[in-house]
Amino acid sequence: MNMISICMISFIYLLILSIFLIFLSLKFLLLDFTVFIEWELLNLNSSSIVMSMLFDWMSLMFMGFVLFISCMVIFYSEQYMEGDLNINRFIMLVLMFVFSMMLLIISPNLISILLGWDGLGLVSYCLVIYYQNMKSYNAGMLTVLMNRIGDVMLLISISWMLNYGSWNYIFYLDLMKNDYYMQIIGLLVMIASMTKSAQIPFSSWLPAAMAAPTPVSALVHSSTLVTAGVYLLIRFNLILSENLSLYLMLIGSLTMFMAGLGANFEFDLKKIIALSTLSQLGLMMSILSMGNYKLAFFHLLTHALFKALLFMCAGAIIHNLKNMQDIRFMGNLMIYMPLTCMCMNISNLALCGMPFLAGFYSKDLILEIVCMDYINILIFVLFFISTGLTVCYSFRLCYYSITGDFNFYSFYSLNDNSWIMLKSMVSMLIFVIFMGSMLSWLIFPTPIMICLPFELKLLALFVSIIGMWIGYEMSKFSISWISNSLKFYSYSYFFGFMWFMPNISTFTMNFVPLTMSYNLYKNFDQGWNEYFGGQGMYMIMKKSSMIFQFLHNNNLKIYLILIILWLMMLIIFLLI
Repeated sequence: MNMISICMISFIYLLILSIFLIFLSLKFLLLDFTVFIEWELLNLNSSSIVMSMLFDWMSLMFMGFVLFISCMVIFYSEQYMEGDLNINRFIMLVLMFVFSMMLLIISPNLISILLGWDGLGLVSYCLVIYYQNMKSYNAGMLTVLMNRIGDVMLLISISWMLNYGSWNYIFYLDLMKNDYYMQIIGLLVMIASMTKSAQIPFSSWLPAAMAAPTPVSALVHSSTLVTAGVYLLIRFNLILSENLSLYLMLIGSLTMFMAGLGANFEFDLKKIIALSTLSQLGLMMSILSMGNYKLAFFHLLTHALFKALLFMCAGAIIHNLKNMQDIRFMGNLMIYMPLTCMCMNISNLALCGMPFLAGFYSKDLILEIVCMDYINILIFVLFFISTGLTVCYSFRLCYYSITGDFNFYSFYSLNDNSWIMLKSMVSMLIFVIFMGSMLSWLIFPTPIMICLPFELKLLALFVSIIGMWIGYEMSKFSISWISNSLKFYSYSYFFGFMWFMPNISTFTMNFVPLTMSYNLYKNFDQGWNEYFGGQGMYMIMKKSSMIFQFLHNNNLKIYLILIILWLMMLIIFLLI
């Protein structure tokens, strides 16, 4: 009874708060209204420690969405985590995670941002290692150490802000744009955002974090941890100079391409969805670097909805298949789990940018803005190839798991009777279908003028159809037939393993330094240092003391022997 109560109480409170915040954000948006609250915690002489909070339409709307997804995930967890003895601890960790995100969202101050940022990093570590095994521990360490780089960057920017008298960066945004030294803060914040949003070269922790329970993945990879970096850059959008923007655009586009390519080689259901999150984060980062921060925020919200639903569907499938995650063992699930497959298909189509679903309004607009912007051919090609790859891995996933032959060894337990999970999924589904158009009307009150030739207008659709066809062809690699990619194992390993990034971030960071330190320890601490140092001195002194002790104990005998030797030598000398 206690288990049900904590889930239901959290669910009801978060749902009421999310509805209130979403409606409040609409009011703030229509009135173009902002509330800035300063709460003085401590005043000593002329120094004061002040907690600042910024409430505008953007922070309120994002908080509303995060709370809505969180309450659905907590409701979903009640059934997904049933039988877990520590479910109260799990729900508390999720609530701490959400609270850290709230603190990050409303902070116009670098100190309170760091508190929320570090809270996210710490609690995400606790959630990733929730299932206590070696894989989870490794993934947790990778996650927390990658995120520490971002924390350090924020700490350095806090110390640099001491030059300007206050940590409320919101007051200095105009100054930052023109001040050469303020560009350092822009660079530091950008690197911090890249670590949290897992851009190249910090991408390897995001698929590794899939070791966490699926409800955590639904929350972390849709609206909280990974989007914190994008949200921070949206807040700091004025600070990015031209050079930083170009760098960020290249990194974002490459991340998008790398993740899309990697997802087509992956067979783990959760990792495919994680790589798709990485791809969408690259899309947000690159459109943000072009200066369209509202568009990045719009895609952030729509992506949060359909990605959370996609993870929930994946969780329901994994739960029913007794923790099986390999898509090669699935197939024909639509016969056994029709409602779950319907939700999964719709969220997949929203991810692909199917017209009139949530993803379409943001993704299509982003691609058309890219077509109109002054960018080079490399970025343009990367954008459209990545869009095609998104459709490709989504359809490959659908054909492997939802249609085709049934490959699992036992299907007696397969059904759609998990009603609590279904209720939360269908609630999310309504938002996935309707929220894209509603948000586009609200966030962009004036229509955006897009003037493109017919070929460019249809390019996104054309690329998506090609991606769909390639995904269908790739799904024909059945479990019984050895995949052709094994003939080109080194290439498929390179593309499927995120361009060796996990190797670089684990073996290079762990294996090489540990091997070097082991050799140094053996050769110096246990070798030459021992021989000439402590142990060597000990042996010399031990030998000396033993000799002196021998002499001391046997001095009369030695004295007599020496006398006899002396007399013998004297006699020999006299005889000669």
